[in-house]
Amino acid sequence: MENRKEDIRQRVNIREIYRYLGYGAKTPDDNVVLMVMEVLAGLLGVIQPRYIYKRYACSASEAVVVLKGERRTLAFESRNLAANLAQCGQVILIAATLGLEADKLLQRYEILNMTKATITQACGAACIEAYCNILQEQICAEASAAEGKAFYLRPRFSPGYGDLPLHYQKVIFEELECTKRIGLTLTDSLLMYPTKSVTALVGLTTNPQSCHIGRCRDCDNTECEFREI
Repeated sequence: MENRKEDIRQRVNIREIYRYLGYGAKTPDDNVVLMVMEVLAGLLGVIQPRYIYKRYACSASEAVVVLKGERRTLAFESRNLAANLAQCGQVILIAATLGLEADKLLQRYEILNMTKATITQACGAACIEAYCNILQEQICAEASAAEGKAFYLRPRFSPGYGDLPLHYQKVIFEELECTKRIGLTLTDSLLMYPTKSVTALVGLTTNPQSCHIGRCRDCDNTECEFREI
């Protein structure tokens, strides 16, 4: 667990935290920077990151993605997702969370210090992003080693993004047994608790490309509908 926290600490994008706080590409003043580092250290001290995933064979038509597992076949209707996974023979279905303690820390700050509460939200978003990036790379490397060929990652795609309806959260939760296995629950309004959590589909392709984790800043395709910044 501690090694995983250190991995997250090393991978957290501080510039993204500033962006979440509304500073754009600018660096905030020294007082804010110090508070960000203080809150981030406190958050990293209490999180309990957990994850679950499964890997599937994938086929994508113009508007439907079909995942074939050992026991079930899943179908997702989405043109955006199908485009994202068009060159992928396999897909990872993943759920990850920072755990309840992150929410408890946020709740304390909402009572004691709203500025720190806002910063905790931003730090939590950056931490779960870093955690998911670490997990994707690990799973991709394991798949490459197991099959003796190099796989490359496509960008994460979550329910509620693009034209992929949020109700697919239920499909992912049922398939991965998120509540039983990692303590992640889904409300009637399809919100996750703990809140600093992610569910997503991640494509694995054998086609070498630069369009994957952290590459939007370097990619020449500024018209890409999946571009993050």
